[in-house]
This record gives sequence, C-alpha cells and structure tokens, in this order.
Amino acid sequence: MGDCLLAWHWSLSGTNYTEEKQLGTMRSLFFLFFVHLLALGSGKAVFKNGVSQRTFREIKEEIANYEDVAKAIINLAVYGKYQNRSYERLGLLVDTVGPRLSGSKNLEKAIQIMYQNLQQDGLENVHLEQVRIPHWERGEESAVMLEPRIHKMAILGLGSSIGTPPGGITAEVLVVASFDELQRRASEAKGKIIVYNQPYTGYEKTVQYRVQGAVEAAKVGAVASLIQSVASFSIYSPHTGIQKYQDGVPKIPTACITVEDAEMMSRMASRGNKIVIHLEMGAKTYPDTDSFNTVAEITGSMYPEEVVLVSGHLDSWDVGQGALDDGGGAFISWEALSLVKDLGLRPKRTLRLVLWTAEEQGGIGASQYYELHKANISKYSLVMEADSGTFLPTGLQFTGSDKARAIMKEVMNLLQPLNVTKVFSNGEGTDINFWIQAGVPGASLHDDLYKYFFFHHSHGDTMTVMDPKQMNVAAAVWAVVAYVVADMDEMLPRS
Repeated sequence: MGDCLLAWHWSLSGTNYTEEKQLGTMRSLFFLFFVHLLALGSGKAVFKNGVSQRTFREIKEEIANYEDVAKAIINLAVYGKYQNRSYERLGLLVDTVGPRLSGSKNLEKAIQIMYQNLQQDGLENVHLEQVRIPHWERGEESAVMLEPRIHKMAILGLGSSIGTPPGGITAEVLVVASFDELQRRASEAKGKIIVYNQPYTGYEKTVQYRVQGAVEAAKVGAVASLIQSVASFSIYSPHTGIQKYQDGVPKIPTACITVEDAEMMSRMASRGNKIVIHLEMGAKTYPDTDSFNTVAEITGSMYPEEVVLVSGHLDSWDVGQGALDDGGGAFISWEALSLVKDLGLRPKRTLRLVLWTAEEQGGIGASQYYELHKANISKYSLVMEADSGTFLPTGLQFTGSDKARAIMKEVMNLLQPLNVTKVFSNGEGTDINFWIQAGVPGASLHDDLYKYFFFHHSHGDTMTVMDPKQMNVAAAVWAVVAYVVADMDEMLPRS
C-alpha cells in the first residue's frame, strides 16, 4: 500500500516501559524509554471530513517502536525466568483433574481451580460467566466382530450418540468409502451396521463423516454406524468427537473405530467375506447443566472499554487428559497475560482472557458469550483463539480486511528473533467465529496440524505430547501479538 492515505482513525499517545531485570541465563534486560509523537499536542486523531489522514508509513513506524518490548516478552518467555511456566501450569491441572467433558464434575473442578489460579496470578476482573451446556456420558461400550473371525475392536462412542438397546445390536456390516457409495448401495443397507472407510483428505473435509455419518446411515435404514477415526496417523487408536442428529431422521448409535479396523473390514468385504458385529453402547444424554466461561483481564490504560480477546477452551473430551486439545491453547493464552503483567506493561486497550466451556459440543459457551457481549462488538479490535495445538508455530492465521492484514504483517515482523513471522489466511476458530462473521478481525496460531491430528480426541492426548520449549515459543508469539494490537494507537480496521 506504500504511503497511500488510509481511512483509519488516528490517536497517538506516549507509552513508557519499566525496567525489568531477567534472571538465569539471560543478561540484565532494561527497557528503553520511548515516546510516540503527539498529533497537534492533543493525542487525538487528525480528521478531514471524518477520514483519518494517517499514512501506512506512520503505522509501520509505530509498530517498529515495539521492537524492544517484543524482545523483552520473547526473552522472558523463551529464555528467562518464566520459561516452561505454561507447561508446568498445564501439567499440574491435567494431572490433577484429568479429562474435562462438558457437564462433568471434572470440568467444573477445573473451572474452579482456574478461577483461583487467575486471581492468585494477580490478573484483574477475574470472574465466571454462567452458561448452560450439554451433558452426555458414554457409559460402557464395546464392539466385537463375530464373523469372519472373533475380534474385539477398539471403539469410542461419538458425542450425543444414543446407546444401543439392552443386549446390544448384532448385525451384518456394509462397508462404504463415501456418502456417494452409500447412496449407490442404499438397497443393501437396511438393517445393517454401516462402516465408513473414508480416506483422510484433511480434517475439515473428512470430519463430515464423523458429524453426519449416523444421519446418512439412518436415512437408508441402517441400525448403527461405525466411522473410521478422523486421524492423520494411527497406532490402533480410536478418536471421538461430536456428531449431530437431524430432525425427522431416526437416531442410531454411532462410534468411531480405528483406521486399522476400518481398512481391515474394507479388505474383507472386497473379498466377499460376510462381516457381523455385536455392538453395545451405554451412552446417555442428560438435561443441560450450568457451567461457566472463565474470564480475566489486564484493564486498558486509555481505552478500557476496547478489547483484544485472547482465548482457548478449558473443556475436553473424556479420554486422555485434554492436554493438547485444548489445555495447551488455554494455558498459552493465560501465559500471554501473565507475561504482559510480569513485565509491568499495561496496554491502552483491555486484554481479556476467556477460557471457554463446552467448545467440543459446538462452541456452546462461546455462543452464549457472544449473545451477552455482542452489543459492544464495535469495541473489539481482535479476537484470538488457540485451538490447534502448541507445536512450534510457523506464523499466525488471520481473517480480516486487507488493511488489517497489512498491519498484522508488520506486527509479526516483531517476531523475527523467533523466526515466526508469516501471516496465513483462515484465522477462524469455533469459539471466535461468531465475532469474525460479524466483521471483527480474528487470529489463530499456525503450527503442525498434521501431527496434531495424531492425538486429537484420543487416549493419546496427554502431557507426553506437549513440548515445554515449543509452548514457550507459542506463548511468546501469542503475547507479542496480543499486547501490540492492544497497545497501538488505533483499533484494527475492518472491512
């Protein structure tokens, strides 16, 4: 865009940073004092006919002035006194509480622990915002192949699935590789268990089989559905997740099976083998229950009503520990505020941490937060969600106007010491999509999603997956982006 005039609001103000001495391997670090230029000595924007007269060069210069504070955040998080803090905090929670399914006592225990932790950390306006969330429990479940041989299968029932009738279901299997094949073979499906052996072609496309598989099977008269786990790699590990029934379509039990078993049955079927499975699932859905989104802030020094929202979800599925999905994202979001506080920084706008509840059921807590706060939507500069793992990040995914994207590229340049400077597309996330669809810029971390889906929604989602050094880098990226956007003289421009 060069030096072209941009229709952006302009207000410039002074910002001082306190000296902060680092311990350990890091040399003593001192903040340089610097002051932004004041427009006409008033700190107010210069307008002509309601249009800001600020140039992109001026904005680039403003962002460049954050180089020292960005280095301070990076040094503290990655090399200094608080390296590995987010990892250690996360390990304490998940080892103590375990998995945190919507509606469970574990989730509510975790929320109360986090409420206390955020208060003890010295964050401001720590509070719980009540929401209503689903309560589903899987109960006991099993699947045994009876023909062409006896084989006990590993399964995980899918969220909101009904259970089987007493005594379970015994039925012949129809194996299909796609919804199209199911339609072509609809006449063969009545009374059978549909096994989906769909190829993994990326999460967004393949997950449709998990979400819609039971409905499509029920439409052609099937009595149950078993879906190949939506995973980029498998060592005989089933992966759970949410599925959705459809009004007017019979509800049938549905679960995920391992990639290995789905492929084995596909091979058996191709040879003409008759496959029979006995399925038992004790899943039950209970009435919705009360829960909370957990909120903490660093209040803005000049525009406290304006917000940069930093978030992850505290709930998880009921297998593993919920360390990767999304303990890591929740805890680097907490760490971002901790780092800003520990350096004595106070941005012009409010930094708001939200730990969502019932994300795994479709962003339930986030949708209710949006309804409660959307009247102030014009005051949200950026919404950020970390929910794609905390492996070593390669950049930031961003959704927003071209002008906002240009600004974010300059902000990411501050992360050159970590070699994490790229700005990708698609900043959406389940819990922030409500805001993005309404025009608020949104951001998420970009890291190794292929590896993420090794462990996602499985028994393998434990602290063993987490790497403290990679979490340090992710937390530093998250903190620099959040702080700089919150402290700039202007909110991010919208379309």
